[in-house]
Amino acid sequence: MPETPGTDSRIDDVVDFWARSRTAWFAHDPEFDERFRQTFAALYETARSGVLAHWEDTADGCLALLVLLDQYPRNAFRGTPRMYESDDEARRIARRVVDRDFVRRVSDEMRLFMILPFAHSETLEDQDLSVNLHRRFLPAGLGRARRHRAIVERFGRFPHRNPILGRASRPEEQRYLAAGGFQG
Repeated sequence: MPETPGTDSRIDDVVDFWARSRTAWFAHDPEFDERFRQTFAALYETARSGVLAHWEDTADGCLALLVLLDQYPRNAFRGTPRMYESDDEARRIARRVVDRDFVRRVSDEMRLFMILPFAHSETLEDQDLSVNLHRRFLPAGLGRARRHRAIVERFGRFPHRNPILGRASRPEEQRYLAAGGFQG
């Protein structure tokens, strides 16, 4: 019999691992990336397949799925197109989080990871939602959310992703990046 979301110890495994890894969250740390990759490779693929959809019934389950589908690929597949392969699914789950008001049910520290899928989006609608959610739940990160939005408003995408995704950079994007523009 499959475990229910409340009894699936893998949810705690993911959330606890991520919470303990705070110093690596936004760092480029190859050792951490490798540890994250090895620890959760199989579970990431399981999450991508939809087998863990029942995790969406709880706030912690959604948080674990968002760590797996939004954060894991950015570490495990850094610098490759696979970094972004589960973004659509992460945003779908993040919308469910917002609709069910799950953002309030996790610690302040973990709320960011329920909102980040919108900040990672290259659509203005998602960027607007990111700014609004930061304003409501994480005001300390509002400046960063606004910078993400400004990039998408200006370019329609994140220019730093162009080489990774095989997209040609427009001259304005090239100048922006050459000047050290915000990387998103």
